[in-house]
Amino acid sequence: MRRVPMERPTDHYDARLFKIDEQLCALLEERREISNQNPGFPPFKSIECWADRYRLYPDLLKSLFSLLLNEEVYLPLVEPAGFRKHLHVPRCVESGDKVYTLSGIRQYENASVVNLSIHGDYRERNNEAMRTHTYIELELGDGYHCYIEQGTSNGGNSAYGFVVSPALPDDLAGITFAFREYERPLKRKPTGVEIVFRME
Repeated sequence: MRRVPMERPTDHYDARLFKIDEQLCALLEERREISNQNPGFPPFKSIECWADRYRLYPDLLKSLFSLLLNEEVYLPLVEPAGFRKHLHVPRCVESGDKVYTLSGIRQYENASVVNLSIHGDYRERNNEAMRTHTYIELELGDGYHCYIEQGTSNGGNSAYGFVVSPALPDDLAGITFAFREYERPLKRKPTGVEIVFRME
């Protein structure tokens, strides 16, 4: 999803904080490297101890560590620009009561947009199952960044558009599209559903 650009909330800045703020940035970099970009979340008991020791609010620290846990959300998003062509790649996979269709790819100069449709018949399912919302993520392997640009759902049908950067090659041979389902955003709690399209 597109982000709204942030405006600086105030013109005031206490210049005496510059060195401290720079040290905070250096510590964040060190933390990311040590954890190999997988920091997890500190136990609440530790957060409460730190809050008490450093005279901070526990909820402030919880919010801070939540932001650090979800750092990938803040990756710069590539906006597709310079449309070149459509790639028609109609492929279907049936799994459970759903049919997953990789319907096509729009090629831009700086990115690709991968379209996935999901069709299911919910008439046989109970009301609780109909209310369950899950999250679909596209994974293409190292070298590609994927994010969902758009999504819509109506009844048993859903459609998604995933932005991939850099742009995929026009010849998709050897590319594997792995769509994985999660109970929560940011790849939390996988449901075990994995739909794979391998291009030959």
